[in-house]
Amino acid sequence: MTEYALLVQPAVNRVYAEASIALTTAELEVANRRALGGRLSEIAETSIAGVPYVGFRADALSEDDAALLANLSSAFALFARREGLLEPVPLRPLDRFDDDLLTIQKYSGKTNEHFTKLLLNVTALSSDFAGDFRDRRLRVLDPVCGRGTTLNQALMYGWDASGLDLDEKDFDAYAAFIQTWLKRKHVKHKAETTRIRREKQNLGRQLRASIGVDKESYKAGDALDLTYVNADTLRADEFFRAGSFDVIVGDAPYGVRHGARAGGQRGLDRSPLELVAASAPGWARLLKPGGAMGISWNTVVTPREKMVDALAAAGLEPVVGGPYDAFEHRVDQAITRDLVVARKPA
Repeated sequence: MTEYALLVQPAVNRVYAEASIALTTAELEVANRRALGGRLSEIAETSIAGVPYVGFRADALSEDDAALLANLSSAFALFARREGLLEPVPLRPLDRFDDDLLTIQKYSGKTNEHFTKLLLNVTALSSDFAGDFRDRRLRVLDPVCGRGTTLNQALMYGWDASGLDLDEKDFDAYAAFIQTWLKRKHVKHKAETTRIRREKQNLGRQLRASIGVDKESYKAGDALDLTYVNADTLRADEFFRAGSFDVIVGDAPYGVRHGARAGGQRGLDRSPLELVAASAPGWARLLKPGGAMGISWNTVVTPREKMVDALAAAGLEPVVGGPYDAFEHRVDQAITRDLVVARKPA
């Protein structure tokens, strides 16, 4: 049995960097259970020459195993420890585009892109499609997508991405960013923003884009689909077809404007629990059987058990215990973030 050491990518955010080893350990355990058949053992934090790593043991890692591990949210380098030396293991992540698609946007309130990737990974690996993580072109929805970090991560994986958000400034900012980025990178694409109208009513705006991973696939008609709807997330199932998404993920806003109450008043603050409890039934209808939903939120204002109950009330099956209870971490003095994953019964 070979001992391995995973070096975690340095994070610009100091607070997240302090939590990244523990978070990656839990993420690796999910991957081990859901996609690697439990072939890894003794997964734990370790230290080599004073540098922190995530260590584990395995009989042998295949190229496919290493390729899956390459997509862990904070994976930087992987080594096999042999006779006191570190032997590099090649990592080939799914990334289809340059990483500045994720890093170039800087704005107040942006969710850390490492955590965004972790949330997407853990949720996708918790679905019935975990074994096809590297081969299946998943359809991802972020129903509280803000300025699109989740959308960009899905595109990086070569997955179709959809999002929904009520904030007009966030919609405009993302539409401007993605179109500018695609043009600057000379990525083959078509994009347009239109009004969504039904029965003479204006329901919102929509950005639709077809994006080529390369020129050949784009010419062949095999383009990625990107959709961003600028509307109330309570009405998500009015804009997307039922049972059309493999994965739904969202970082619930921390008491900021995001939706409308049933009476139609817009622009109200809403707690993470209120937002999820009101919206999750509609989001769940958009999931395919066997699909998974992952939500992160601020536990300072909403206890974990209440968020778990809200997803269960939407007809989903929360996944708890083991590594799924190990993702809570501090963001700042007022925010302690956690995530919960729930599956839609097949």
